[in-house]
Amino acid sequence: MAHVVQAIEAGGPEVLRCTEIDDPQAGPGELLVEVAAAGINFIDTYRRSGLYPMEFPHIVGSEGAGRVIAVADDVTGFSVGDRVAWHNAPGSYATRVAVPADGVLRVPEGVSDEVAAAIPLQGLTAQYLATGSHRLEPGQTALIHAGAGGVGLLLTQLAKHLGARVITTVSTEEKAELSRGAGADEVFLYGEGIDIAATVRELTDGEGVDVAYDGVGRDTFDASLASLKVRGSLVLFGAASGPVEPFDIQRLNSSGGQFLSRPSLQWFVRSPEELAERSGMLFDGLSTGWLDFRVGHEFPLAEAAEAHRALEGRKTTGKVILKP
Repeated sequence: MAHVVQAIEAGGPEVLRCTEIDDPQAGPGELLVEVAAAGINFIDTYRRSGLYPMEFPHIVGSEGAGRVIAVADDVTGFSVGDRVAWHNAPGSYATRVAVPADGVLRVPEGVSDEVAAAIPLQGLTAQYLATGSHRLEPGQTALIHAGAGGVGLLLTQLAKHLGARVITTVSTEEKAELSRGAGADEVFLYGEGIDIAATVRELTDGEGVDVAYDGVGRDTFDASLASLKVRGSLVLFGAASGPVEPFDIQRLNSSGGQFLSRPSLQWFVRSPEELAERSGMLFDGLSTGWLDFRVGHEFPLAEAAEAHRALEGRKTTGKVILKP
């Protein structure tokens, strides 16, 4: 029997239940994996709450890392015992899960299970944000909201590696120190009485930033747009504070011919080759030392509801994972 965490209906963290089901099987094109760690992400909370349409009950989660314990007959190139990580296997809050073989990362020696579980969604997201949605170049300036969050810490390191100047926003002084530790050049607290756009303008001699990376959504969207330079880019990749209200596209013209994109990871890992290229940059960063993955919080599988509360309450830094 496999232990799993289900969302029994749409709602808050209280709808999560730990239960047992029959062991899953590796279907066509799949690997059966013993889960060593499962990643927790905001998209899990969107699906649990009903913001993203889902069937209920459903087993929560889509990201994790572990060892292969069975290989489907039509899958080649994998063996029992291989270490893998993934971002696209529904039902990953579990002790065992079936994972699409064409969407896994091969985990190199020297990378822990915890770090491996932290890499797929947040790591690949940070990588495509820095190199795909807006290709950062030396001398550019980037604004990154939630700079001490999982994506924020990784994106800051990637941006610095690519030669950009980084300005981040955070919610506490403790998080400010974490953001500076990741390489941020300027860090300031957002909240009541703080004019984000005015602060960014002051830090850029009135010019604004080349790109604003916004995973917060409703609470920061207008400030992000107002922080851009002429022909700057706003990359909206999440909605931690809620979805952005309907938007008049003419604002992009009147604000300086700016660009707005709403990407997601699925459009940037459309083939095993692209996935390998993006993950290769991350693993290279780990091996050569310019990239550090911070696992900030670990919860037992049975405490998934508490983990969701901590994430949604913005009480976390770095990656949050579950340990079966």
